[in-house]
Amino acid sequence: MSSRDDRTDRLPLLARVLLVDVAAVSRALERLAQSRAYPAVPNTWQITLGILRMWHRMAFRSGTVGTSRRPVRDTWRARLLVPRPVRFPFLLAERAIAPLDFSGLLSARERVIRHLLGAHHDENQFAYDLEMLQHDPGALEELAERVRAVTSGRDPRAAYLRDLTVFEGYHEDLELAVTRALQGDFGLTPADARDPDISFAAYLAWCARQPATPADTWRALRAGRFGLAEGLA
Repeated sequence: MSSRDDRTDRLPLLARVLLVDVAAVSRALERLAQSRAYPAVPNTWQITLGILRMWHRMAFRSGTVGTSRRPVRDTWRARLLVPRPVRFPFLLAERAIAPLDFSGLLSARERVIRHLLGAHHDENQFAYDLEMLQHDPGALEELAERVRAVTSGRDPRAAYLRDLTVFEGYHEDLELAVTRALQGDFGLTPADARDPDISFAAYLAWCARQPATPADTWRALRAGRFGLAEGLA
């Protein structure tokens, strides 16, 4: 197990800024630790390093977020929303993204569901959010009902949500993924299950392997044993 020392007086200003609400993140981590669902749960500093890794991904691997090789829906609105900067304000208005909550640990059930319904996830990138929802009783069932309302057209906003996710077949894929998740299958290959970009469990494991304190991180960085993309060597 990694260190569970979450004393906020030891966190530098950078961590306080990135975590947004340190106490709330700490409570979320404590709930995960108490659930015993994961072999290691990181502390708040290690989550800070995970958030920095996500920022690094956005800066240097942005092509892995919000894109797809699938065809764009043949509607004027979907074609308009293909560029991610154009999509951004609509996703904000939909409350489908929380730009300051990179780890998702501050996002309530409704926010995560809205995120899955409105923000494009390619292939099996649903897994991260579905894994988070499994800890909220009834959340996966609620998501299943709401995505079926989109795919069946019963949701009066179905056409808009389809266009907001831009690419063909998104909600059908999500419906299949949540149906599997309800059976305990998150559709992860062995490689996916180790990838912190895809799996919430892998993200927690990556964070838990990192230096437990800012001082440890600085020493590892100076020794050439730490980098944001790959973590602790």
